Amino acid sequence: MSAIKLGIVGVGKIARDQHLPVIAASADFDLVAAASRNATVDGVANYPSLAAMLYAEPSIEAVTLCTPPGPREADAELALARGLHVLLEKPPATTLSAARDLIARATGQALHASWHSRHAPGVAPARAWLRGRRIQSITINWKEDIRRWHPGQDWILAAGGMGVFDPGINALSILTEIVPSNVVLSAAELDLPRNREAPIAARLHARTSGGAPIEADFDFLQSGDQTWEIAIDADDGLLRLADGGARLFIGGEVQAAPSLGRHHEYAGVYSHFAALVRGKQIDVDLRPLELVADAFTCGVRNAAPDFEF
Repeated sequence: MSAIKLGIVGVGKIARDQHLPVIAASADFDLVAAASRNATVDGVANYPSLAAMLYAEPSIEAVTLCTPPGPREADAELALARGLHVLLEKPPATTLSAARDLIARATGQALHASWHSRHAPGVAPARAWLRGRRIQSITINWKEDIRRWHPGQDWILAAGGMGVFDPGINALSILTEIVPSNVVLSAAELDLPRNREAPIAARLHARTSGGAPIEADFDFLQSGDQTWEIAIDADDGLLRLADGGARLFIGGEVQAAPSLGRHHEYAGVYSHFAALVRGKQIDVDLRPLELVADAFTCGVRNAAPDFEF
């Protein structure tokens, strides 16, 4: 089976750290071109925009969109209108209505909202272990340093950038993947710097359909060790996912979860996307984005000190 001819849009940190190495190692994809306002990719044709890339490279069959959520929507609309398969970095859009509109536009093409954290090594075995068990409570601590992981990226703290939910939605993507029931938001608190439009920290209070309480603490100002953990107290043991799902503990004992290294999650994303392309299928799960939207809807806003990178 021939490789899928791919273009990538948005050559920023996540593209260079994850997408490009995985694409280079994949037998499923052949990177033809890149589009970016400020960067280029060695060894392929480079263009200033998706429109210019598609005009010059008619052989492209699929595109990966790594731009911020706002520009990503317009690029996705254009790609789908041209009949291309589309892989969306997370979150799939800035709003639920925009995301649903993209789903409606995918007529005969693959469209995938790539919740990469769901491909972390510990996630699938955690889901399997929780199946059939009664959950008592869930605690999420997702805390990282914005200056380390998003240096100078002002768009994250602008309207539509999602602020601390840019990483926090990764935790929610895992939560909605492994918990065998609905997750319902009850209340939220959002800390907004006075000179920004998106939260620098947040606390969510939610529950499962079975009534188990969920407490989530998201922080973009973490110093020292970075923390990406989910702990689930079940009727017969404590499950803990650490390092963003890379490590799984049950009852305090580490569980076997083979890893492909730092590109494990995105290798899973591209393997799944290749299957969607060949089957011309849609996989856009909006549950993580719905929880973020709910937090913005019902969350209490707290004033936080000005923030500068």
